[in-house]
Amino acid sequence: MGEVCNDRNATRRINGNVFLLTHCKFTFALQKTLLLPGNALFRQTGYVDKAASVAAVSQEQTFDIRPATPGDWPGIWSVLEPVIREGETFTWDRDTTEDAARAKWIKDAPGQTFVAVRQETGEVLGTGEFHANQAGGGSHVANAGYMVGAKHSGQGIARALCAYSLAAAKAAGFHAMQYNAVVESNVRAVWLWQSMGFKILATVPEAFNHPEIGYVGLHVMYRKL
Repeated sequence: MGEVCNDRNATRRINGNVFLLTHCKFTFALQKTLLLPGNALFRQTGYVDKAASVAAVSQEQTFDIRPATPGDWPGIWSVLEPVIREGETFTWDRDTTEDAARAKWIKDAPGQTFVAVRQETGEVLGTGEFHANQAGGGSHVANAGYMVGAKHSGQGIARALCAYSLAAAKAAGFHAMQYNAVVESNVRAVWLWQSMGFKILATVPEAFNHPEIGYVGLHVMYRKL
């Protein structure tokens, strides 16, 4: 969803998976129209290609992205907790409690917490949030974070969550989005955010103590909305 395509439907291969991107060309007018309570910004259908060939497409995966509701929290926590405990991609204490995580992740307007849910079952596959990066004179720039369940990695969910946040933050009145602490060793995420239009403004050297590889840098990344 990071690139604009001219076809109503398009396919992409990501890490051996084939995806059908539905309505991949969209405008801010369309996004604002769909940013109504209870409505998803868009729907994505992924066709997982187990044989790594277009001819062997199977296992349909369809998900919606929408604002989170209180009833989504158990599913959100099931996504957040393993990522927090792993301690490789977020600057959170690895022993963060569920209550502390909820207080930190759930955002009020003009920010928002949102979820990617399986269309058929409502299972939470991933989640994201955005909020003002700073108060006062810096409140027009948003900050955001996203987490995806490990078993759902590679299905385009992180890209879709990012695309949703960019549109929703713009609709909420933010002018830009900044990531303050993208872990340098998380190269897959760095590439993804760059493909979504973010640029690395600076790298703070050895600012993150990775549990497996030691001290690595933290990128500050930015793009206008």
